[in-house]
Amino acid sequence: MKRQILRYRDRIALTAAFVVPLLVGVVLVPFRGTFANTAAALVMVSVIVAVAVTGTRIAGIVASASSAIWFDFFLVPPYDKLTISHRPDLETTIAIVVVGVLVTELAARSRQHWQAANSSTAYVAMIHGVAVLAADSAPVAEMIDLVTASLTKLLALRTCRFDRALADPPLARIDSNGEVALVGMRWPAKEIGIPGPEAEILAKWRGRVVGRFVVTPTPGEAVSLEQRIVSVALVDVFAAYLVSEMHEM
Repeated sequence: MKRQILRYRDRIALTAAFVVPLLVGVVLVPFRGTFANTAAALVMVSVIVAVAVTGTRIAGIVASASSAIWFDFFLVPPYDKLTISHRPDLETTIAIVVVGVLVTELAARSRQHWQAANSSTAYVAMIHGVAVLAADSAPVAEMIDLVTASLTKLLALRTCRFDRALADPPLARIDSNGEVALVGMRWPAKEIGIPGPEAEILAKWRGRVVGRFVVTPTPGEAVSLEQRIVSVALVDVFAAYLVSEMHEM
């Protein structure tokens, strides 16, 4: 659902990247005799900034190209033609593209840093939640429910369950370093997701395996190395808790 919303938003941003500069150019046509071209160029750049901040990198680049084209067509003599006869107008048009691309790149990088910071906070909160429950000696069933819910959200899974018995032969496995191994080969989960129909994360503590979490991945859903490492950390906390609970019995 979230991915569909993001795709819909990106399509809207891409459409706006082409259409909005056109509309702005049309609005400025009645004033082109009295409105300085540099001022009109700044208006176009402000449109690019708005698209770059709210849309994708591609949308920002499209907005840059669209703004330059409609600036030339509507606001640069000879009007209503994609022709530039004066060098200052050519330089202004080029500047719109260059500034637009730079602003788009800065906006894209800022978005990436913001998303990374938010993701890191969410990952810490997940591990902290499981650790707190373990420290409080919560019932095993409650711990399993929390870990499976956390893994489902973290890895975008369809289902997740805990099994005390291991599979023979083993399933595709997310190892302690976050790598995904399938029949002895490294699987590119960052590009094409976790292999299905099922994979596993071993619950082990100090070399002792106490079970596994069996995950049913969403086909084609890319999973970053950070997400996989956090998922193993969650399972490790659970394994330590389970081993301590078994010792107390």
